[in-house]
Amino acid sequence: MAHIPFDIVGFDLDGTLIDTSGDLAAAVNHAIGTVGLAPFPVAAIKPFVGKGARIMLQQALDASDVRDDALLAQLLPVLLDYYSQNLALHSLPYPGLIAAMDALAAAGVKLAICTNKAERFAIPLMQQIGLSDRFAAIVGGDTVGIAKPDPAPIHAMIARAGGGRTIFIGDTINDIAGARNAGIPSIACSFGFLDGPVEDLAADAVIDHFDELLPLLAGWPT
Repeated sequence: MAHIPFDIVGFDLDGTLIDTSGDLAAAVNHAIGTVGLAPFPVAAIKPFVGKGARIMLQQALDASDVRDDALLAQLLPVLLDYYSQNLALHSLPYPGLIAAMDALAAAGVKLAICTNKAERFAIPLMQQIGLSDRFAAIVGGDTVGIAKPDPAPIHAMIARAGGGRTIFIGDTINDIAGARNAGIPSIACSFGFLDGPVEDLAADAVIDHFDELLPLLAGWPT
């Protein structure tokens, strides 16, 4: 078994562990549909994901040529209520994730999550997918009162997982900048909810599939 020179491997959730785009798109489309706006295909919603529900909804309204702050405020709770009741109808782990998690656990590495998704969505989502017990800590965007790229939630994730040398994996600038601000290395996922070239994130490494994660970690400088 390969030696992994980390005590904790931390993950973002949306666009890193789980492809949640189908359920998020459904929530956006439900919300805008209540005021007669046309739905978007999932592929069109993906670039909106990763910066929070408000921005996702704002961008959907902008793309519908609707710029109305009052309407945004009206539809946001509609979106969130629908999403809370439909968290995992279409959301699935990315290919290779489960095998990578199994290998990390077998190597004695703890797994943890730091997401900007609120706890009230993140924890039930992981429970419904059946993976919550695999993680030593799940820190949401509201757990410590501030979200990534502030380092505080990543520090909280590390502490709750028992401490030790940590690396963080994510798909947005909030993830990679958050890891950098926390003083730990990072890996970017090219398959996530990117809004530009993955190289622009300036992570320490990039993976295109979870099959690449174990060899990458095993070869990481100690």
